[in-house]
Amino acid sequence: MRHFIEELDHLQSRLLEMGSLVESAIHTSVLALVERTEDLGKQVLRNEDRINRLEIEIDDLAVMLLALQQPMAKDLRLLTAAIKINTDLERMGDLAVNIVERSLGLMHRPPVKPLIDIPQMAQTVESMVRKSLDAFVRREPELARSVLLTDDTVDGLRDSIHNELISFMQKDPSVIPQAIDLILVARHLERIADHATNIAEDTLFVIKGIDVRHHMETNS
Repeated sequence: MRHFIEELDHLQSRLLEMGSLVESAIHTSVLALVERTEDLGKQVLRNEDRINRLEIEIDDLAVMLLALQQPMAKDLRLLTAAIKINTDLERMGDLAVNIVERSLGLMHRPPVKPLIDIPQMAQTVESMVRKSLDAFVRREPELARSVLLTDDTVDGLRDSIHNELISFMQKDPSVIPQAIDLILVARHLERIADHATNIAEDTLFVIKGIDVRHHMETNS
């Protein structure tokens, strides 16, 4: 039993390591866009392999514990949630790479407008990612619920950015390529927020044994 607990702790620490890498990738991808710095973007691309390797390691460890220990109740919920959280983190890493790819293209074209709203949106999304992981580690249901509530804020920011950029394109068709890239950056950030929401939902499942997907709470 003691060995199993140690392995669960190790699994959680690897998830945290991956989460830290993903948080850094998200932050750096947007910073590269704002500062128009290729080196920052390339840093995110270089770190993608580390995230992918950790995903495989975490999956292998979780599957091994499921197969060998055959856990029950809360431990089973923890392992199944860890596998799902692992997938969400890897996809966040992919989305950070997508943001970098858009950022690298935007660096070589005139800016459409001052970048204020996208960094604001990114800050909110980064906070969601951090809180979702903290909630999982500390087993804090209220912190997880706060992530679910913030998702609507991110959706509103995405819509605002989209509408403003559509207006810019209508007034000046020459900015269409840049505006489309910025719209896609906002969409990638919104998808990262969705994955943070998934982690918060999985955390509530681990702690409470309830399913809150689609904002519905039922006993599992």
